[in-house]
Amino acid sequence: MPTWSFRFQLGQYVRTSLWILPVLGLALGALLGEGALALDDMVGIPTGWRYTATTATGVLTAIVGAMVALLGFVVTIGVLVVQQATGTLSPRYMRLWYRNRLQKAVLSLFAGTFAFAFTLLRRIGPGTVPDLGVTLAGLAVAVSLVMLLVYLNRFVHDLRPVAIADRVRRTGLRVLGTSLQAQGRCTLLDEAAHPGHGTPAEVVRSADGGALQGMDVGGLMRAAARHDCVLVVAHRVGDFVPPGAVLIEVHGAPRTPPEPRRLAGLVALGAERTVEQDPAFALRVLVDIAVRALSSAVNDPTTAVQVLNHIDAFLHEVGRSELRGRHVLGDADGAPRAVVPGRSWEEYLELGVTEVREYGVGSLQVCRRLRALLEGLLPGVPAERRPAVRRQLTLLDAAVEREFPDAFRRSLARTGDRQGIGGGSPSPGTPPRHGPR
Repeated sequence: MPTWSFRFQLGQYVRTSLWILPVLGLALGALLGEGALALDDMVGIPTGWRYTATTATGVLTAIVGAMVALLGFVVTIGVLVVQQATGTLSPRYMRLWYRNRLQKAVLSLFAGTFAFAFTLLRRIGPGTVPDLGVTLAGLAVAVSLVMLLVYLNRFVHDLRPVAIADRVRRTGLRVLGTSLQAQGRCTLLDEAAHPGHGTPAEVVRSADGGALQGMDVGGLMRAAARHDCVLVVAHRVGDFVPPGAVLIEVHGAPRTPPEPRRLAGLVALGAERTVEQDPAFALRVLVDIAVRALSSAVNDPTTAVQVLNHIDAFLHEVGRSELRGRHVLGDADGAPRAVVPGRSWEEYLELGVTEVREYGVGSLQVCRRLRALLEGLLPGVPAERRPAVRRQLTLLDAAVEREFPDAFRRSLARTGDRQGIGGGSPSPGTPPRHGPR
């Protein structure tokens, strides 16, 4: 029986593959072509919809050639996206772009239309013309052209960094909501319910290593209950686990020793991080785009400010969510069964602002937008999370102090502005600050 890790990896491969759906489209197009040939023999076609053999051959040959050309055109656009992502955005974004359903649908439609028209061509002969099929092939071409226009519209509008940032933010927040719902289906115990210290009865080590892409929390709970033990995952989702490193610790006195291979199959390791169970990966991509815009090769602080808008929205949502550095999950009787590392508010906040501050401190626009972000978080998050925001404000003050020796420019950099430059006033509810604190 395939392990959970294998099924997870297979699902990842299918979601990010660009060839599976087009191949299915080819097969479906051929089957529909055979169906149209069979239906043509049973259904009477009006005289006005009949074609000569020469006309039908010309039409279907043109459709076959056009579909091949359009497939090449879409592939060329895909190459441009790869160049754009690796050059001015973030290579990590490609992991999300591969999942674009519209692109897969367009490729599948073109491949299916090609196979449909090619299947009909073999039936054409003296006195034998698949009139119904030729008409349906023409309709398929019309639909393909509409889909191509929709795809081009999406491509032109969604390749902008701000549109990509919006999509990445929404994906990350959706994953965050899903992960929190999954935790809600378990009994979440206090962290002191299982301290997680002491010598484990057994350890499960990674065989090949890789980035921890996901874990089957339900499977871990069932395995722990079956063996009457506590399973502690040593790494959190997103961490790179070296080969031979401890993957899972078995605590307690299990009735029967769990099989290490089965436990290792509950944790998926891969070549790179994925957003599936890792909302912080989406924040990582947003920060990458902002930092790339601040590089000397691109030098586009306005794009960085626009991405900061989405980082701001992401952090506000995370700041109002229930976060724990460690999730102790219990069974129906309240006994701890699994301990899974999580991310704290401080870690999300540091990820969201640290590199932008370090690389963007030389830009007045970025400093002002970053200050507005932090000042806006103060009233927007619970009181116990505000000290972390204040620490980031202190670090921003220190960076501005080092970067701007001139008092006037330092005063400008210390004024929060949600537009970076042009907002005119500090964040709502916060008085303007001039000079050193």
